[in-house]
Amino acid sequence: MIETGDVAVPAATVARLPYYLRALRDLEAAGVRTTSSTELAEASGVGSAQLRKDLSYLGSFGTRGVGYDVGSLGGVISGALGLGSVHRLAIIGIGNLGQALANYSGYTQRGFQVVALLDVSPAVVGTRPSGGLAVEPLDALEHVIAREGVTMVVIATPGPAAQAVAERVVGAGVREILSFAPVALQLPDDVVVRSVDVAGELQILAFHAAARAATATRAG
Repeated sequence: MIETGDVAVPAATVARLPYYLRALRDLEAAGVRTTSSTELAEASGVGSAQLRKDLSYLGSFGTRGVGYDVGSLGGVISGALGLGSVHRLAIIGIGNLGQALANYSGYTQRGFQVVALLDVSPAVVGTRPSGGLAVEPLDALEHVIAREGVTMVVIATPGPAAQAVAERVVGAGVREILSFAPVALQLPDDVVVRSVDVAGELQILAFHAAARAATATRAG
């Protein structure tokens, strides 16, 4: 369970909240003012019973026969996710993936701001992959985190370098890390790490593809 205010919310529920918020923002952009649990669940890719259970952790919402107020519910979920203030991000590792992350245009509208880019390669340091920020040397990591008030870090380094980088990040006071490195980071219990293993996810898809092919062969 994860504490948010005075309420303990299951980690699995927290992981689904961004999908609900995205669906609500899309509905709001389309001019929709109210939505049902069934419609919101379909737009979020979950079942309506799961949606209602997840939202129950945040409070009592919706009016029978009317549904949920899109703007109001979006505000509640945004608050629960801690998006009331802008989170300041540093991206470490400006290879192909890091450059793509630096160039992503959706941070601001979701409550984030990239304030620093860092890399160890002299060939990369000083370049401006996002058209604005210049890449700074990894040697200056602690100074940059303090100078920019970094609150979250994205690690996009090669696997062998990720653990040492993560330890320095934690030593500099950051407790939220998103890692794209294909390794399991060993960090203190009070550090929250979300890992994105692209190759691992593709392997899971490969498993399902192989299972489907085997089923088709048996059926044939």
